[in-house]
Amino acid sequence: MARVTLEHVTKRYEDVTAVDDMNLEIEDGEFVCLVGPSGCGKSTTMETIAGLTKPTEGTIHIGDRDVTKLPPKDRGVSMVFQNIALFPHMNVYENISFGLRLRKYDKDEIDRRVDQAADIVQLEGMLEREPNELSGGQQQRVAIARAIVREPDVFLMDEPLANLDAKLRVHMRTELQRLHKQLETTIIYVTHDQAEAMTMSDRIAVINAGELQQIDPPLVCYNEPANRFVAGFIGSPSMNFVEGELTAGGLSTEHFDLEFDASAIDVPSGEAITMGVRPEDIYLTKNVDSATSASEVVEARTDVLEPMGDQIFVYLSLDETSAEMMTSDEASAASNQLLMSVDPDTDIDEDQSISVVLDRSKVHLFDPGTGNAIAHGVESLSHATPETEAGAETADVARADSESGGRRE
Repeated sequence: MARVTLEHVTKRYEDVTAVDDMNLEIEDGEFVCLVGPSGCGKSTTMETIAGLTKPTEGTIHIGDRDVTKLPPKDRGVSMVFQNIALFPHMNVYENISFGLRLRKYDKDEIDRRVDQAADIVQLEGMLEREPNELSGGQQQRVAIARAIVREPDVFLMDEPLANLDAKLRVHMRTELQRLHKQLETTIIYVTHDQAEAMTMSDRIAVINAGELQQIDPPLVCYNEPANRFVAGFIGSPSMNFVEGELTAGGLSTEHFDLEFDASAIDVPSGEAITMGVRPEDIYLTKNVDSATSASEVVEARTDVLEPMGDQIFVYLSLDETSAEMMTSDEASAASNQLLMSVDPDTDIDEDQSISVVLDRSKVHLFDPGTGNAIAHGVESLSHATPETEAGAETADVARADSESGGRRE
């Protein structure tokens, strides 16, 4: 096991910057997912760690060693690729042991490691089988066992489940979590599937256009996104975004107003601002009690319903513009559209006038220029009462006591 540290790592290909000044620290024994859209630089980042690609600038440390210029074989890493790449003319035992035999390990040591790895990934009794006699999930386990026998400091996995069917991917996600607990080793996992990232990792590193956007535990990325990109990428379906203008009374948009104490935000009145709210944080007025801090009523008309089994996605139109007159891309980005999720037993129809509220405690505000987050939740931005001010003063005193070890001047 080992800590992995990237310091100012940059990778350029002529006029294309694949990784831009990446600073990343992954703790010993941590499971970190590198996640982002296709072409964002996550695989290139992993390849620089593996030694398959040399960074243009920056340094890479694994444990206490600077491995920036070391070949892959000397870095103490094992890699599992999207393409399983088993040798078709070798049986399972031979595939798993290939790397060890290449390095001329003792036969008894090879047998010990292969048996141990086969036990970990549940391949007992299959060592004599050929790859074409295995299911897709079993073949992936062989590839993982081949990495385990190296007993590396770090496991690198580049979208290893991408070629499996949906049901098998869910099963293998569980297997990988169990493997991580059993081996207690550092795992760096590349994926574009946010469900994999959210369910498996200790922390998620969100990457876009070669730049690290945020690295935090999954729920922090979900509930407190660092910027609009993270907010839109993490979560399915995506967060709703509405452009508006900050006023003394809150936020004014083309179709509705959101009231809160805008003086608590370090943004001048009259400035443009982007509001974000997730579909599950929009409620029918009859369910207003489910919202921690309900906004004023917003009038809308249902457009399209998508039953998903455990919920229904409801596309809302905020004005008389027909979504049928727009392309799908225009509809998804339109300021007059909101997506709401409701329980599957909700009595709701298409082309129906409804009233909804937003949960202000779950509303996010972003700078439309930089995209950086300004606030997560505006429930607490209401005008302070004498009681809340007194409570805040007491909290400040208690915090000062704690930081000074209880000493008073």
